[in-house]
Amino acid sequence: MPVLLALLLGFQHALSMLAGIITPPLILAGQGGANLAPGDAQYLVSTSLIVCGLLSMVQITRFHIYKTPYYIGTGLISVVGTSFTVIPIATGAFAQMYATGFCQLDADGNKLPCPKAYGALIGTGTVCALLEILLSFTKPSLLKRIFPPLVTGPTVALIGIKLIESGFKNWAGGSGSCFDRPETGPFSLCPAVGAPHALPWGSAEFIGLGFSVFLTIILCERFGSPIMKSCAVVVGLLVGCIIAGATGYFSSSGINSAPAVNFIWVKTFPLSVYGPIVLPLLAVYIVLMMEAIGDITATCDVSRLEVSGKLFDSRIQGGVLADGLNGLLSGLLTITPLSTFAQNNGVIALTRCANRKAGYACCFFLLVMGIFSKFAAALVAIPAAVLGGMTTFLFSAVAISGIRIISTVNFTRRNRFILTAAMSLGFGATLVPNWFAYVFTYTGSNNSKRGFFNAITLVCETGFALTAFVAIFLNLVLQEEVEDE
Repeated sequence: MPVLLALLLGFQHALSMLAGIITPPLILAGQGGANLAPGDAQYLVSTSLIVCGLLSMVQITRFHIYKTPYYIGTGLISVVGTSFTVIPIATGAFAQMYATGFCQLDADGNKLPCPKAYGALIGTGTVCALLEILLSFTKPSLLKRIFPPLVTGPTVALIGIKLIESGFKNWAGGSGSCFDRPETGPFSLCPAVGAPHALPWGSAEFIGLGFSVFLTIILCERFGSPIMKSCAVVVGLLVGCIIAGATGYFSSSGINSAPAVNFIWVKTFPLSVYGPIVLPLLAVYIVLMMEAIGDITATCDVSRLEVSGKLFDSRIQGGVLADGLNGLLSGLLTITPLSTFAQNNGVIALTRCANRKAGYACCFFLLVMGIFSKFAAALVAIPAAVLGGMTTFLFSAVAISGIRIISTVNFTRRNRFILTAAMSLGFGATLVPNWFAYVFTYTGSNNSKRGFFNAITLVCETGFALTAFVAIFLNLVLQEEVEDE
């Protein structure tokens, strides 16, 4: 393939990934997450781009493990990006950390920056990644039997539904302290008093700004060229930023103060294992593994490669192993768990090019975007309403992916029962997240006991984790029936 063509196709792949990569660090570093300083948020956005570029090369290259039948990587254009799946777990855990004193509040009850909370998240994620690494050595047929679409479909749907809450809050002004519309204090306006064009949460200006992004995405789909359609989310974000810049919502102070270049480990976070999120993160890695299997299968299909047989199974094994290793490495590289992205399958289908040189070119552009940190600083400066208009669409796409997976299930009486039982708890915990908050009333000095109770509470308040565990259990214990529809 000519180098110029590879660069053009790689740039298109990078654009299709951009919105998905930058969203998790922006949310987790914001007021609804660990409330990190702007410099830390810029670092995380930059580093997410760099790490995704580097670790995508692992998936694309495909290494054979010496003297074994196993591989690392798929040998396809299987790129990776920061996973949305960890966001509901992380935001719930951060809220719990502030409530229990793990993170500090100021005299007025406002959240102070808590880098050790972010360190606990990535440290625990690094340890939990070992589960996916171990499962990668299991036969794909067995994995699909234990974690069929009956399990993964409702789990992915609940993840998307939970995430939409965060997107909608940002659309109306922000998901942090200003969401409660306090009468006084620094967060009586969004994003904060003194910020450019600060307004109360839910103001019509914020709603209109987010709607400009959402409407642009729809217009791109209706009237855009095939290339524009594949990058519709980025185009929508760009239009929203132009409108926000023209109407005075942007602050250039963060961009001006940002360093010219950035790289991994310029900033670090104190790694630790936070017990209450171990079980939820294990559920996250099960979901990431099944996502990887589905995305690799789709990539083989659009690349016109076989989707069965020994070679295909080795690609699945190598892809899942690389996915697990990437999850482990990403934590050590200060980034939350990664997942195999599906957006690029659309680009492959559109361009009819599955040459890995285009994948390497995509990685090159991600590295360039990450290293030049002024670009990340500009992304961090994007108003919450613009980000909310984009993320609401992206998160809805996650929910629809789950519904599509459910649609592949044969709706026998047994399967309907499993879906009903699993999703009743999942929907309930998503709609009323504090339903389990008052079950355990222990106030003693035993930190291990308190941490155990916090873990149970966090799992029971995380809808998709409840759904996943219930669906796995019922799928294993309820026997298949001969069913007449």
